[in-house]
Amino acid sequence: MTRRWFSIRVELLGGRGEQLWPYPGRVFAVGPAHTFADLARAIDNAFARWDLSHLSLFTLADGRVVTDAETGADFATSPLGVVPAAALDIEVAKVMRTVEQGAQFRYVFDLGDDWTHCCTIDLGHIDPADVLGVIPPAPMAYWGWGTIPDQYDRNWAEDDGEGRAPARPRQRHAMLDLGWPESGETPPLVDVGQLRVAAAAGDVSGIVEAIEGHDVSEVLQRAGSAVQVALGVDAGRVSSLAISLVQRLEMRSLPGDEELAQDLFAAVRREPPPGEPLPVDLEQLSGLIEGDPANNEGGFLDLQTGEVMPAFMSDEAMVGADAAVDVDAEPDRWLWVPCEGSRAGWEDMATYVAAVADSHLREQLERAIEGKGAYRRFRDLIAGEGLTQAWQDFSDERQIGRARAYLAERGIRATS
Repeated sequence: MTRRWFSIRVELLGGRGEQLWPYPGRVFAVGPAHTFADLARAIDNAFARWDLSHLSLFTLADGRVVTDAETGADFATSPLGVVPAAALDIEVAKVMRTVEQGAQFRYVFDLGDDWTHCCTIDLGHIDPADVLGVIPPAPMAYWGWGTIPDQYDRNWAEDDGEGRAPARPRQRHAMLDLGWPESGETPPLVDVGQLRVAAAAGDVSGIVEAIEGHDVSEVLQRAGSAVQVALGVDAGRVSSLAISLVQRLEMRSLPGDEELAQDLFAAVRREPPPGEPLPVDLEQLSGLIEGDPANNEGGFLDLQTGEVMPAFMSDEAMVGADAAVDVDAEPDRWLWVPCEGSRAGWEDMATYVAAVADSHLREQLERAIEGKGAYRRFRDLIAGEGLTQAWQDFSDERQIGRARAYLAERGIRATS
């Protein structure tokens, strides 16, 4: 059965002697059984009023008012003039029986501060089951916009209108970080080798075991790639894990993160990715793109198989006629991938150094990465500190992400 409810747009015009602009607003679903008192309560809640011990008053286009019985009687004999008809009881009058589609009426909360709202009934009806997904017992806001002013113009808890606002904290609130609540123990890092083996075998249990309960912050690309594999085997088991990774990828937003988040979300919804899927080894691809130009000419990506081949594989003189790939025979099959050099890799190194907590080591590393021989000096220093694996995970993560973004720019979505 289709239900016929009103959709009412409510805009806050102003209050406390000030007009607002742009007008903040909310849109409410209002049913046949709902009274003006029900609508008033819904508006006050949606517009963040916390002190509700004030009178409310609706004024209709024909001049009638809708308020509580006592206030309505006062209005009929007040100096403001006599209303054209007896006031309607706010607790009894039904909205849909009193006003029609397209009508406008005014709602004022707190007859003193006069928080004034323009209420407009949309043309046509809505079915709350379709719009809201539920049949609410009271009017319900389902859309909105704008900043809601505080009822008493307070900007912080102790604001008395005279004191200065408290200083902004230097540190982000703990709840803004993914590490809240603190467990009291540092979660173990993901074992990249274990994750790689499980993904290669399509071992869903192994993938879940390698990720759940572990700190994935520095291996989101690898974790997401593994979960892509798991989604293809048993989507129901890893859907919540995939959504968790989507949220982390969107928050981190490094190159390739948005693309991987989109692919994971599409897989959860059992939809095709927003591009041509291809099983590409992103580590091999990043090696072509970011290698040393002195020793790396680039290479080719097989658009049929996803195989990555260095340029010399097309040279018969280098690998022999039988082993050489004939790119010219099928030009549409092969994507040329030029070597772009290692500038992005140096920036990864600088980013890693800037995050080193030990100030003495950080200063050593900052000196090491300047000038010729930076990579060798950097590797030697971190090896002496036992940080080789941490750096490798950090670097690989960013290289894989850039390779994923490189493919996405060309309409290709990596599936492994």
